[in-house]
Amino acid sequence: MARAFLFVLDSFGIGGAPDAAHFGDEGSDTYGHILAACAAGMGDRDGLRSGPLQLPNMRGLGLDHAAALATGREVPTATELNGFHGAASEISSGKDTPSGHWEMAGVPVTFDWGYFPDIVPTFPAELTDAAIVQAQLPGILGNCHASGTEIIARLGEEHIATGKPIFYTSADSVIQIAAHEEAFGLERLYELCKIVRELAEPYNVGRVIARPFVGSSATDFQRTANRRDYAVPPPEPTILDRAVAAGRRVLGVGKIGDIFAHQGVSEVRKAPDNMAMFDAALGAMNDARDGDLVFANFVDFDSMYGHRRDVPGYAAALEAFDRRLPEALDKLITGDMLILTADHGNDPTWHGTDHTRERVPIIGTGPGLKAVSIGIRDTFADIGETVAAHLGLAPGPHGHSFLDLLRKDA
Repeated sequence: MARAFLFVLDSFGIGGAPDAAHFGDEGSDTYGHILAACAAGMGDRDGLRSGPLQLPNMRGLGLDHAAALATGREVPTATELNGFHGAASEISSGKDTPSGHWEMAGVPVTFDWGYFPDIVPTFPAELTDAAIVQAQLPGILGNCHASGTEIIARLGEEHIATGKPIFYTSADSVIQIAAHEEAFGLERLYELCKIVRELAEPYNVGRVIARPFVGSSATDFQRTANRRDYAVPPPEPTILDRAVAAGRRVLGVGKIGDIFAHQGVSEVRKAPDNMAMFDAALGAMNDARDGDLVFANFVDFDSMYGHRRDVPGYAAALEAFDRRLPEALDKLITGDMLILTADHGNDPTWHGTDHTRERVPIIGTGPGLKAVSIGIRDTFADIGETVAAHLGLAPGPHGHSFLDLLRKDA
């Protein structure tokens, strides 16, 4: 029996990226700065959490040791660890979600994504004019760089009154379209995003994202769990494709299907928040058969707390995830491997509201696997190649497996 479980804590970087300065992110450290903020009392929020950051289960797998490797800080006092641990640098050209996930699945992004300038209007007129005509819109709102929650609060009422959807972007290669689920219509929003996805092809845009929301005014607008990402497919076969081609199943939990343009994903399981996502991941673990891969993304760390620069919220979400981690560990049987990692950083203490270029943790365990350091990996692709080797798949052209370091008979 060989099964693999890859859990991505979306945006949970651990600092130390060697090229962070190139992205304006030198010194960013999602985990380190949350840890320090909580120790200083800046992670407290009445009714939510207080005190030092409590992550005993991830620390038991080697999280602090991985962070020390990533940043060059002193390695924590030797304690008995029950998991393998290390860090990985990203070689993809962007610090976005598709780049990070594709690279960890064995396909680094070596080309440059298309981005939109931080000016108003930000999108080319030929793109927005074509979208208005093809989708039969009365016009659009926004057309700028913005935070999703901020722009909905600012333009949501005008959107409902006029029927004009809200177009906006960020430092990522993305077009986001917000619309009210009832006033505009959820299916109509999805159809609009499909139209824009085709129109965006010449601009090499990574994703078009449907951002539905509900509410009656700026005081109560809320984005819903019916987000949908329309991504371009990876340029080469990923470990997902390789697994499916070998007759295995890939169970995608959360937005994994969207990230990979539903290529190489046998089954999609979605849920509205991290804790419901954890339930879905546990269900997928129960259903996984010999040779299967469960690939889960826990997006709230990024979308709810990182982008909103919410240190207490991020800390509380980490603690909630950590409290439930034993439920996943208890499901591991002989031949299983569980890896926890991330796709980029999103330091909630950093300036702006965008992702941060950081190394990511690689911590994990499985019956019969050594609790050892795997060091600093040169690329996220080493994660995918290790999963491939564990599942008995042929190696791909990018990255190197560290499975031999984990085998007790090695």
